[in-house]
Amino acid sequence: MSKPAPKTIDPKEIPQRAAEIVKKVRFPMLATMDGNQPRVRPVSPVRTEGFTVYVANLKSYGKTAEIALNPSVELCYLDEDHNQVRITGKAKIVDDRNLLEEIWNANRLLQHYLGSVDNPELVVYRINPERVRFMLEWALQYYEVPLE
Repeated sequence: MSKPAPKTIDPKEIPQRAAEIVKKVRFPMLATMDGNQPRVRPVSPVRTEGFTVYVANLKSYGKTAEIALNPSVELCYLDEDHNQVRITGKAKIVDDRNLLEEIWNANRLLQHYLGSVDNPELVVYRINPERVRFMLEWALQYYEVPLE
């Protein structure tokens, strides 16, 4: 079997292509650290603003304890063509009541399962991007996505 030829991309297209993947992929993978053991699981963002991603969670979940000990996380978005965007950043608990209510009001699934924005199990994290990388399938290299 022959080795595939690496694909190329115009650097000007990178931010737009990366943003399209983030918008299209519904269930990115979230990586956290459990001591020295990496953990990864699919998540369903409840809000996305550019490359800033909000993820809801329950206080009783393992990732809550992991993030409390080490807020450094990475999200990996992979589309059906195997193009990917990786967002590296810090997860911070959202405590702005107005923002929480906006997120709550826009997410029927949260409402259905948790009943109230005041449910003590609800935690919403804001993942602030520190680094965003993009890769086309078979490009064999990551491209840095400029953060504004």
